[in-house]
Amino acid sequence: MKKPHKLLAEKLLQISAIKLQPESPFVWASGWNSPIYTDNRMALSHPDVRNYIKIELARLILEKFPEADSLAGVATGAIAIGAIVADALSLPYVYVRNTPKDHGLENMIEGNLRPGSKVVVIEDLVSTATSSLNAVDAIVMAGCEVVGMVSIFNFEFPEAVKRVSDANLSLESLLTYNEMLDVASDMNYISPAELDALQQWRQDPSSWTPDNY
Repeated sequence: MKKPHKLLAEKLLQISAIKLQPESPFVWASGWNSPIYTDNRMALSHPDVRNYIKIELARLILEKFPEADSLAGVATGAIAIGAIVADALSLPYVYVRNTPKDHGLENMIEGNLRPGSKVVVIEDLVSTATSSLNAVDAIVMAGCEVVGMVSIFNFEFPEAVKRVSDANLSLESLLTYNEMLDVASDMNYISPAELDALQQWRQDPSSWTPDNY
């Protein structure tokens, strides 16, 4: 039987939620050239993939953070998937904005988060971990405890790993960048040369250019 991360990688590649094209890289908002583009929201349009992610995230939360009594999705990518995971676990749910709403009640946390709650933060993907840690700060400011974080996909950039560790948080992910590359290679989704370029980018994403490919 295939391991869960291998099944997930296959599914995300097949529905183009993960796109790999080192010969024609994408440009991130940070300005980085990137041979990979991830959009886990694509899974919402594919019931089999959506349900698989829901089940696996719910399993991960029960296994790693059984004390959790509330869940919080990080806007915007994790809002929908977080809601269906909360429904599967019958737990209260909120989502956390990147910045407070600029009108009305000016909420940063949408929903009813009871002070003292033990919260698991749900992300669709983790790159720099900035949005994740901003959400954690908002939840702590609301008088709650963040017992852990889960994500669908994790680039595992050293900077992000260090930031999460420095915050004394545990982050569990269904799929990591290197695991995904192994599966993409096994599927012949990428060539050996493309695999090499994708591995090089992972080592130094801020200065990687397609000229390296």
